[in-house]
Amino acid sequence: MSVVGPLAGRSIVVTRPQAQAAPLAEAIVAAGGTPIVFPLLEIAPAADPQPLAEAAARLAEYAVAAFVSPNAVEHALPVLLTHAAWPAGLLPAAVGQGTVKALAARGVTGCIAPTERFDSEALLALPELAAERVAGRRVAIFRGDGGRELLADTLRQRGATVDCITCYRRSGPSDGIAPLLSAWRQGRLDAITVSSSEGLRYLVDLLDAEGLVFLKATPLFVPHARIAENARALGLSNIVLTEAADAGLIAGLRAYNWLQ
Repeated sequence: MSVVGPLAGRSIVVTRPQAQAAPLAEAIVAAGGTPIVFPLLEIAPAADPQPLAEAAARLAEYAVAAFVSPNAVEHALPVLLTHAAWPAGLLPAAVGQGTVKALAARGVTGCIAPTERFDSEALLALPELAAERVAGRRVAIFRGDGGRELLADTLRQRGATVDCITCYRRSGPSDGIAPLLSAWRQGRLDAITVSSSEGLRYLVDLLDAEGLVFLKATPLFVPHARIAENARALGLSNIVLTEAADAGLIAGLRAYNWLQ
């Protein structure tokens, strides 16, 4: 039986971390395509668990708890809720809607988050994080290692006391790039989806000269302007900027003119 759908005959690389890859992969299958799940970032608990344990012990002292990603929720929340329920006066905040859903799935509701752009700038634009609301108050930011400092720095400038708690660490793919090179050489890799600038840098660093030629010729679908900017800075030009999150990526893939 022949496969039908806008992505019929197309093999699309999904580079989200393994735990977040399934929804996009399933959407590609539903559109007739073949997903190649190749996480560019591997996620593991933080090397030092002590800062997270200390944050859990004083959770009720915070006015705002910001989570930068679903990974932050997955690795922080079980520890934070080990000894007590979520404090009634603690406002949860998230950079994206996926993080809001991850919090809600674990019983933490009432989260503030951007509704259009999903980044630190958009979160900082929310009225709940204005200077008059956070000055003199304590804020916790749960994140991975090496994250952007904009959120913490801006909240400190607004008068908040900010604790950044590393609750997970990221690393490049442990198995190397061979699976992608094999797919390229066999002519069965039509597009790559990338949702992390850091992951994209790992990809470029891993590729040899042959791989970079393949990458530059392959449409790169990204759901955020900052990732597109970073891709251009890395020498890539075959970039398709989509709307945010998995929904934006799958819409961009479905609408793409594969015959151009």
